[in-house]
Amino acid sequence: MSTPKAVGAGTGDGDPLALALFGLTVVSGLIDAVSYLGLGHVFAANMTGNVVVIGFALAGAPGFSVLGSVTSLAAFLLGANLAGRSTAGRLRPALAAETALHLAAAVVVFAAGTGGAVQYPVIALLALAMGLRNATVRALGVPDLTTTVLTMTLTGLAAEPGSPRRRRRVLAALTMLAGVVPGSVLVLHGMAGWALVASAAITAATGALYRE
Repeated sequence: MSTPKAVGAGTGDGDPLALALFGLTVVSGLIDAVSYLGLGHVFAANMTGNVVVIGFALAGAPGFSVLGSVTSLAAFLLGANLAGRSTAGRLRPALAAETALHLAAAVVVFAAGTGGAVQYPVIALLALAMGLRNATVRALGVPDLTTTVLTMTLTGLAAEPGSPRRRRRVLAALTMLAGVVPGSVLVLHGMAGWALVASAAITAATGALYRE
């Protein structure tokens, strides 16, 4: 029986799995737009960013929250741990859970907004969803399609300009932008809840269309 990594390593850009991961990269852009712009400069998908933000806050830089970033990190790690015990390597169950968590966060935002103490449960719900997804996608082992971070993908794009994976790397960056831009517009116009509804809808559609 082949491992998920062996399956993922041979995935082409038009393969159903790759298409699903491109869709989820759009969702990551939406989620980090909501969390960073609407929830106190915290990342729900990009944990490297949270470590940096904690450093900023500890140094006394204004506008950054140790508590918010620690909440995100803790929830993300919990989600990754849960996925490692249950859904790692099985995308559809993970996406069902992620959809439910995005919708729960949207309900909280519609009911109570994003300011004050309410931001912490919203951060926790979103980071929990991203931890579940990240561990699941990691187990699938598709190169350059982590869905949440682009550092190594862009490194590969620059270091290996003739690589057959060049198109995938460019598409990964573009799909992230395709989530960040509309997500940012919605948050800046006071519609963070609708950005979360959109993320839930895209995640649900990805899960419904993908066949493992």
